[in-house]
Order: sequence, then structure tokens, then C-alpha cells
Amino acid sequence: MDQEADVTDVYAFVSPDISSTVTLIANWIPFEDPTGGPNFWHFDDTTRYYIKVDRDGDAIEDISWEWTFSPLTIKNPNTFLYNTLPIRNITDTQFNIVQTYTVTEITGPTAMTSSVRSVILANKLQPPNNVGPRSLPNYDVVAQQAIYTSTNGYPIFTGQRDDPFFVDIGSIFDLGSLRPFNNLHLLNPPPTAPGIDSVGGYNIHATEIQVPKTAWRQRVAASAPTPSA
Repeated sequence: MDQEADVTDVYAFVSPDISSTVTLIANWIPFEDPTGGPNFWHFDDTTRYYIKVDRDGDAIEDISWEWTFSPLTIKNPNTFLYNTLPIRNITDTQFNIVQTYTVTEITGPTAMTSSVRSVILANKLQPPNNVGPRSLPNYDVVAQQAIYTSTNGYPIFTGQRDDPFFVDIGSIFDLGSLRPFNNLHLLNPPPTAPGIDSVGGYNIHATEIQVPKTAWRQRVAASAPTPSA
């Protein structure tokens, strides 16, 4: 399994701040340990990451957003460290290992050369991983600086986030058991127990975009008149 290309969860919901829009989120790279230095985590520069929307129920995407990533850039070649002093903003010189990304909007199937492709965000810097309070004393401020607006007005964020999902992976993949219902399992049922959030405390990398509902909902052609008898 290519961990950098492993999608964990996909979310689509009406944006609580702007009800005329929908927020689309795809999360990648499961089980990112916040203490996983010195290299930490990043997107793969050879992988294309997509959020695809099918407007008409034919299982073929009609509009998609594609994220592509640059190779890592090391600002200071004299150190392997992610940072050497606190990072106080997204362009801080102490933020040593950086990666940029580009988002392309695709109308039509992504594999078809006839589909219309338009770059809507180019060469934007990702925020740093949240490696700790000494390295990032104001992480929320730095992360906020990484919310960009595309050429067509869509807010976009791409970077590390706390994994919001709740799942008891250890129990589920032990022959499909759920701890609160262990007594119902057919194979050697252990005592019931509260569920465990297996991904609690771990991070993921997210690709997020907020789009107007009109940009992705189904476009229905006008109905033909009903023939008379």
C-alpha cells in the first residue's frame, strides 16, 4: 500500500458559514503520528489527488478537482531538520522543508483529453506539520494563512489536520466485531466494552475546497412535452 496515496475518508456537507456552498474534503495518509520526525509527513509529488463529483448518477465524474504537488524543497541544505527555530508564519525562513501544490478544475471525465482543464490555484505553499508547541507556538495562525482563494473564488486548504473520524479499527478488523456488541458475535465473544477511537491523536493530510452548490449539482435538461393521447 502506498501510504501517501491512501485515502481515509471523504466528506461533503453544506458549509455552516456559507449555506449556499458545499465543503468537499478528502483526507489522506492515515495514522500520522504527530511525533513522527524528523521527516514528518507530506503528499507524494508523483501522485494526482482528486475529488470527483458525478452530477447525473451514471458513475462517471462530471466535475473534478485535481491536486498535484511539487517535490520537497529544503531551504537550508546544511541541516536535515524540519525547522531550526520557531515557525511564526507560513513563509518563515525557519520552515525548512516545504512543498507547494496546484489545483486544476476538470469538467468532464478526468481521463478524457476532451475534458476542459483549468488551473484555479497555482504553486501555493502548504502549512507546516504541527510538530509541537515549541516549533509552532501559534499553529492556528500559521494554518489560517494557508487558506487560499482560487481564481474562481473558491476557498481552498491543503495540509495536515487532526483526523476527525471516529472508528474502532482494531475491533472492526478482528472479524467484524464492535466492542459494545461483543456478546452478539458468533466467534468466541469477549465481554462487551466501550468503543475505542483508534485514530484519536493521529493526523491526516487534507485536500479541502468550498464550492457553490450551483457549481457541482446536477444540471437537468428541460423536460420534453408529454405527447397527447
